[in-house]
Amino acid sequence: MWWISTGQPFAWHFWQSWLVLKVAGARLLEERDASLVRSVLDSAPVAACMVAARVEEAGVHPLRLGGELWGHGTRLTGMCFSGANLVPLRGGPDAMRAFADRALRRRRVCSSLVGPAEQVLMLWDEVEAQWGPAREVRDEQPLMALSELPHVQPDPMVRQVRLEELERYLPAAVAMFTEEVGVDPSTDGGGAGYRARVADLITSGRAFARFEDGEVVFKAEIGALSSTVGQIQGVWVHPDRRSTGLGTAGTAAVADRLVRGLGRTASLYVNDFNTAARAAYEKVGFRRVGEFATVLL
Repeated sequence: MWWISTGQPFAWHFWQSWLVLKVAGARLLEERDASLVRSVLDSAPVAACMVAARVEEAGVHPLRLGGELWGHGTRLTGMCFSGANLVPLRGGPDAMRAFADRALRRRRVCSSLVGPAEQVLMLWDEVEAQWGPAREVRDEQPLMALSELPHVQPDPMVRQVRLEELERYLPAAVAMFTEEVGVDPSTDGGGAGYRARVADLITSGRAFARFEDGEVVFKAEIGALSSTVGQIQGVWVHPDRRSTGLGTAGTAAVADRLVRGLGRTASLYVNDFNTAARAAYEKVGFRRVGEFATVLL
């Protein structure tokens, strides 16, 4: 046994150092962590909806989850999902530094950082030097929720999209994505993948639209659906029909489907500068419950 000047075994000091690094760093969460993961997700059901929906369906194992869950601290004082998006759900500066260190030690696979604003912006500060510059930083996106029936009459013409309507629905989905993200998802070889994702939303009954003369004039989707919350995404109104109330009544229809039809809280997040959309959602009955941020890479 090697000894150092303190009179304690070298191996013991090595073990202590390893333990400190393990606690300080980010670790890959596994099935044995499932109960702690559920506790974290349950503590913030609206903010965690995107990740909770995946975990409820697939569990914690990365191969089934389609990404990794990282933890920080013995009781998960920090947690982050790493996949197509990097989603830091909780944690302070130490946790964000640990997540950044883990993320920067591998090839970047995410196209954005998204989630609670405090964590997203702290994490971005840690990775910006290597991943930046961002295409856009949206640092204030009100997270809104509705757990009661909508305050306005839902549009009775908004309904679930059928798979045979995919080709008519897809142009509206592409237009919405391009307006929102600033990139056409059908270019640079991404057309087949995006089409498959839209088809999956339709097949699962989570794509909604109002058709007029065979054309989509309103659309929205339930992008994530956990056992308690459904997150609405991709709200879009045809440019010729904006400022006519279609967006308000259409969103109310999707929210009604979630609240009354599925027994979930309806949620969404919106850019702070989009005053028209915020006013429409507030009219429907959505109320601000938190703050999201998105960094587009």
